[in-house]
Amino acid sequence: MSDLPPSASADHCYRHPDRQSYILCQRCGRTICPECQTQAAVGVHCPECVREARQSAPRTKPAVVTALSRARREGPVVTYALIGVTALIYIAQLLSGGLVTSAMAYAGVLTPTEPWRMITTMFVHSQNSFFHILFNMYSLWIFGRILEQMLGRWRFLALYALSGLGGSVAVLFLMPDVWVVGASGAIFGLLGAFFVIQRGLGSNSRQLLIVVALNLVIGFVVPGIAWQAHVGGLLVGSLVAFILMKTRRRDQQRTQILLLAAVLIGLIILSVVGSALLWIRF
Repeated sequence: MSDLPPSASADHCYRHPDRQSYILCQRCGRTICPECQTQAAVGVHCPECVREARQSAPRTKPAVVTALSRARREGPVVTYALIGVTALIYIAQLLSGGLVTSAMAYAGVLTPTEPWRMITTMFVHSQNSFFHILFNMYSLWIFGRILEQMLGRWRFLALYALSGLGGSVAVLFLMPDVWVVGASGAIFGLLGAFFVIQRGLGSNSRQLLIVVALNLVIGFVVPGIAWQAHVGGLLVGSLVAFILMKTRRRDQQRTQILLLAAVLIGLIILSVVGSALLWIRF
């Protein structure tokens, strides 16, 4: 802390001796003119005290800011990994002459004996239309990068997997005897989640709502599209996003995990019920 200049008097600013003032710095008690005053929680501070406070203040950033900064530096790893794995599997589909497709595609009637297909079907796409995988992976690239940075890697992966599983559960109940492939259920889950998060943050989500509605209509109108998976993924993705929005605080992490686990258990129970109904039906 510096001393007063020799030319400064008690009723003149210590930095501008020609300016009379009766305002004192709250910390050091020196006289300061309006130009040298910095408003504090109580009273005002002089430039030296402000500088000392800034130098002694901790430089740590909030955990959320740190996490977002790290995610931006490292990139949306999960999103890129999902795209890469799906692309490799699609190449394997083409090279295997359909063997990979038949091994990973899903039909509701296979749920009792091969339930893993409810997940593997998310990674295979129609070999007759390149636009199927192109549209899904482009949507994943657009929305996945944003959501992964907002939610974090594991929450985003949970959102993607639960949405895809939700799409398969909807197929099990509404169209059990038809083979389905594609990540459309998971993609619609991302759309639903993005809509819920935007609404929760107070952003204008009208355009996204129009996009979702148009894609749902296309699924109902165009033949060969499993609209059931779209609806199931959309509902589950919206539910997961609602849970994440309501349990954002650090002290709610345990509650968040329990609620996400409850969603998974609920989907498993529905799968068991659907399988039992299939046994009775067939």
